[in-house]
This record gives sequence, structure tokens and C-alpha cells, in this order.
Amino acid sequence: MNATVTAWGTAVTPMNGSDETIIQAFRMGALISTLLAAIIALVGLAGNAVVLWLLGFRMQRTAFSVYILNLAGADFLYLCCQIMYSLYILMDYFPSIPYSIPSFFIPVFIFAYITSLSFLSAISTERCLSVLWPIWYRCHRPRHTSAVMCALLWALSLLLSILEGESCGFLFSGGHQVWCQVLDLITTVWLIFLFVLLSGSSLALVTRLLCGSQRVQPTRLYVTVLLTVLVFLLCGLPWGTYWFFICWINSGLDEFSIPLYLVAHVLSCVNSCANPIIYFFVGSFRQRWRKGRQTLKLVLQRALQDTPEGDEHGGRPPQETLEMSGSTLLS
Repeated sequence: MNATVTAWGTAVTPMNGSDETIIQAFRMGALISTLLAAIIALVGLAGNAVVLWLLGFRMQRTAFSVYILNLAGADFLYLCCQIMYSLYILMDYFPSIPYSIPSFFIPVFIFAYITSLSFLSAISTERCLSVLWPIWYRCHRPRHTSAVMCALLWALSLLLSILEGESCGFLFSGGHQVWCQVLDLITTVWLIFLFVLLSGSSLALVTRLLCGSQRVQPTRLYVTVLLTVLVFLLCGLPWGTYWFFICWINSGLDEFSIPLYLVAHVLSCVNSCANPIIYFFVGSFRQRWRKGRQTLKLVLQRALQDTPEGDEHGGRPPQETLEMSGSTLLS
């Protein structure tokens, strides 16, 4: 965040202070992207709220549903920040209306993004372990691993965000430039580690599904995890990459980085909005021609089911076929 960026990107003062075209183009693009991001964020809030309600109060929790529940919570918080950010930008077009953004907004924004990536990496890694070493996973995995890991990831992300906000002057006035750079480096290293872990585990999972002499039959849970990871790599990763390469390294916006900023802003909302859509799409796939009422609870259960597709049509009642991964590992 540099002095050349005012109001979080709603007005840009170029380095030479002479290019008004860049300012006008940015403001128009910011308005369009803000409205689009706000609409996407509202849809995502509704979707994640449904997931939170179903997994939190209506369904039995399992090893992976605990991660999905916390991921929905992190996405919900991130989308709330996006809506606040959108309102803040829109108020810039009405100078007569006084407005201000809370000092804790940027740390909360960072906190939600880091937490979401942390949960997604944990989901992909644990799913990879359950496929590569199934016997060890079922016999030696501690009972409350999911709950403990989620608590640790929430705490670590919160700690990094608070330290970053305090050192860089987001929470309190002033700040310490040296410590801000150190915290930037630590946060960047942690995000790179999560990305490598996410990519490596997902690649190993895909390799085991498609290659090798002992290929496993894909289930709905496989598809849910892989689609969620794919959407993050396409939509969520550009936002973090942008802030790292543009704001931290180059410390400014220009005519080349402005389009990247606007696209990354909208894609980050798509990433947090897409997860509930993925769950309900995977859960309802190949079910639309069946008779009977399909409730959201049943659709979400199918998305987390870890039985092969053939078992799903084996003639048993739906309640008996909806075995989800780690059903004995309640958290």
C-alpha cells in the first residue's frame, strides 16, 4: 500500500502526475468491477451461509465436512470484506457523503484470504494422504485432527494478520518499516508454502486417479476437492500474486497493472462464491432425472460422499449410500 494508491485504488496519482487518461480509465474500470464484484459477493454470501447452516446445524460432522465448514466461514468473511470494500469505492463517486474505512479492515481482509488458502491446502493434503496411505490414515489418524488443525490455522492466520497490521500501520498510526518488511516476507513465505503444498497434493491426487497400476475409482468427494482447488488456482491465486508482484515489489499502479488489479479483484470474489456452487453442482449431478424431492441437505451430502458411483445406484436407500469420508472420525 503506497502513497500513490488513494482510497484502495479508487483514485490513482501517476508517478509523473500528468496522465489523466490513466486516472479516468481506472475510475471507470473500478466502478464496473466494483458493481460486478458486489453482485458476485452477495450471491456468494448466500451460498456460503447455506453451507454454514447445513454443515453447522443440520448434518453430522465428518473429517472433511469440518474443513468445508471452516472454509465456508473464511469465504463468508472474505466476501463481507469485499462488500465493505465495494461500498467504500462507490462512496468515492459521491464526494458530498462523508465516509471512512475502519482501521482494522485491511488486516481482516488479509486474515480472510490467508485462512481460506490454509483450509484449502489442508483439505487437499489430507485427501491426498487418505488416498496414498489409506490403511495408515484410517488406523492412525487422531480422532479430532480436523478440529485441531482448523483451530491452529485460524490462530496462525489471525496472528500473521495482526502483526502485519500493527507493523505496517494498518491498525495503529505509525508502524515500523523494518518490521513491516519482515512480516511481509514471513507472510509471503507462508503463502508460497501453502501454494506448493496445495499444488503438490492436488497433483499427487490426480496422478493416483489417472495413472499407476492401482488407480482408484473417483468419487464425488474427489471431484469436489479437485474442482475447488482448480477454481482457486484460476480465480483466487491471481489476487495474492497481484499484491505480491505489484504492490510489494513495484509499490505502485500504472497503465499496465490497473487491468490486472481490476480482473484479480473480480476473480477473488468468484473464487469465494464458487465453492458452494461446486458443492451443489457435484451433489446434484446425474440426479436431475430422478423422481423425488432433492433437498439442499441431501445434495450437499452427495457432494461429500466418498463411495464409488456404482454404489450410489446399487438399490440401497439413499440414506445408506451417503457414506462420507471419515464418518467414524467425528470432530
